[in-house]
Amino acid sequence: MSTLNITVSPADDLIDVPRRIVVTGAQPGELVQVSSRTVRAGAVWRSSAHFVADDAGHVDLTLAPAVEGGYRGISAMGLLWSQRPEEDGKRELFHADVQQPLTTTLQVSAVSGDAEAELTQRLCAAGVTRREVRDNGLVGTLFLPPGEGPFPAVMILNGSGGGINEPRAALYASRGYAALALAYFKAPGLSDYISNTPLEYFEKGLDWLRETVRPPGDFVAINGQSRGGELVLLLGATFPEKVSAVLAYVPSALVHSGQNAADPAVGREGPTWLLKGRPLTHQWENNRHASWAPFDGGAPPHRHALAMLTALQDKDAVARARIHVENIQSPVLLFSATDDGSWPSSAYSKMVRDKLEEVAHPHAVEWHDYQDAGHAILFPFVPTTQTTYAHPVSKRISTGGGEPAANAHADKHSWHHAQEFLANAVKAHLSAHPTRKEVS
Repeated sequence: MSTLNITVSPADDLIDVPRRIVVTGAQPGELVQVSSRTVRAGAVWRSSAHFVADDAGHVDLTLAPAVEGGYRGISAMGLLWSQRPEEDGKRELFHADVQQPLTTTLQVSAVSGDAEAELTQRLCAAGVTRREVRDNGLVGTLFLPPGEGPFPAVMILNGSGGGINEPRAALYASRGYAALALAYFKAPGLSDYISNTPLEYFEKGLDWLRETVRPPGDFVAINGQSRGGELVLLLGATFPEKVSAVLAYVPSALVHSGQNAADPAVGREGPTWLLKGRPLTHQWENNRHASWAPFDGGAPPHRHALAMLTALQDKDAVARARIHVENIQSPVLLFSATDDGSWPSSAYSKMVRDKLEEVAHPHAVEWHDYQDAGHAILFPFVPTTQTTYAHPVSKRISTGGGEPAANAHADKHSWHHAQEFLANAVKAHLSAHPTRKEVS
């Protein structure tokens, strides 16, 4: 009879909680294979790695290096971030219903025998509630933590893929925040494209969130990635009195044109953002050096960042398109990646950080730049292997860049610092705003 055993601790918890995975009962020095299988949005994802049992016949993934397989070296959750889909082209990491958990089966195989265990990851803590929002032209989903509150609030904005970012909102609510995942295109009742999006729509969203959940001290942060990272910096600069903290993932320091998410009738060099009905000046306008050739040419996957770098050569155009981050009146958190294939988020984040330093920004400013990571910085313990994709709007085969291990590090590190940053921002805000004040 096999004495091989595998345990997971905790076996069932929120997705951002690290697990201790331990195999016992192997022969000392024996080669042990541990495999994972997870069904994500109907698709099967798998990974596998080999380890050498220690003198006690144990393999503790927190301590033992993988000697071959989907990843190498020590990574307690490597079997999750190294997963790949069985079917090419699958990228959805979560079920359409984010309240449904992800269940991973772990299988151990060695000469000593076989064993199996389950690991459950949840986006929604017990008691988190979900409400679809279709109010006054707004389209999104509101997640609320358990209890009566009041809770500090976060508005979450997607990038050029559009849609409603329910996974991040659900996890924020599980960590104590009233979280509104607000769509602005590619969602029911909205345009299929990013072109000509009015900033007043987001102002309405901020007001709705504030009045609906009545957060302590009127605290409402904004979180966005990619085009959403550009957007949250822009909103913080345009409506500074309505934004309590800015979390910008792989952002731009500049206003951009519609690019890959543009309405074909408007074109990728057409405007993205409108304010009072007028398009904001963007980086591609009257730019003497901007060229799509480095992106359009060659075999896929295409690297969008190469085109963006040509546009940065025209300093006058850059100055005209710069987001005036010095107008932001709140703490700012920036995450970027040195191998960002979508656009040069490291250079952009440095521009933002440098400007805020230049003006002696009176609030906290943090910038984390992840070496060898790519454009997709999410949260911990999800697969990071699918860096090539067909853009959801343009369908262009592109790469977000980054190495899986570096992407996994960025996922874990960024989420930890986002939580720390927000907690500090709430504390500082409540010290300055001890009572609720109406925002006109």
